[in-house]
Amino acid sequence: MMLGVFLMLVAALCNATASVLQRRQAKEQTSGFSLSMIVDLARRPLWILGIATMIVGFVLHAVAISVSRIALVQPLLITELPFTLLLASWAFRLRIPRHDWTAIVLASAGLAVFLACLSPEGGDPRASGGAWALGVCVTLVPILVLVVLGYRGRREHRAALLGIATGAAFGLNSAFIAGIGASVANGGGLLSTWQTYGVVVLGPASFFLLQNSLQAGNLVASQPGFTLTNPLVSVAWGLAVFGERGYTGPWLVGSVAGALMIAAGTVLLSRSDLLHPDRG
Repeated sequence: MMLGVFLMLVAALCNATASVLQRRQAKEQTSGFSLSMIVDLARRPLWILGIATMIVGFVLHAVAISVSRIALVQPLLITELPFTLLLASWAFRLRIPRHDWTAIVLASAGLAVFLACLSPEGGDPRASGGAWALGVCVTLVPILVLVVLGYRGRREHRAALLGIATGAAFGLNSAFIAGIGASVANGGGLLSTWQTYGVVVLGPASFFLLQNSLQAGNLVASQPGFTLTNPLVSVAWGLAVFGERGYTGPWLVGSVAGALMIAAGTVLLSRSDLLHPDRG
């Protein structure tokens, strides 16, 4: 369990590094929702370095999910936002204001409370085919609706909807990775596991959504939805599909309180001047 926690924190740091590098390039891109945007970005060295760092984070993320429970380690990805803020302040040589430090403490404390009170146990990603099919449909349909609505929207409206869709897509992708890890750990083949092909399709689609959400509008609009929806979807999969069990009763109150602290800290952090496109 501790190995999974450590790897997920390192993965979050890698994602934050990639995010700072990619945002610096994406904000200078003027083309809209098209593959030409990706082609143009691919010519920029900082963007390539960001992608390489993202790949390292993805591998660490996959290993963390495979050696631990998804409902335990996936919420740790929320640390990506504080990491991003710290890296942005260093990269752009800007001072972190007091209210940003308050938001970091609030989000971090909320994460600690949430994980301590939830403390998921048991569960197995080797769920039945029916449970997988239902979970995929319940997750995928809202993603498609959000993408359609986001494509029709403008600026911040588009960024917000695509940010939520991106977070949900990454959450579903994490569920697929958990399924792959469980299958391989129990003697299954990587290429014989259907979830592998789910990652092959959903991974690039999630990446494409991420680039468009970063380019669509202000970070304040896209970041909260992306940061919060990803672990929310993953925790839901862990509890509802994989059969992981969290503490209930009075502990549930603590889990909800921790989640609210995380949400408040995330929204405050996303409004930081250090993360505003016009400042980077």
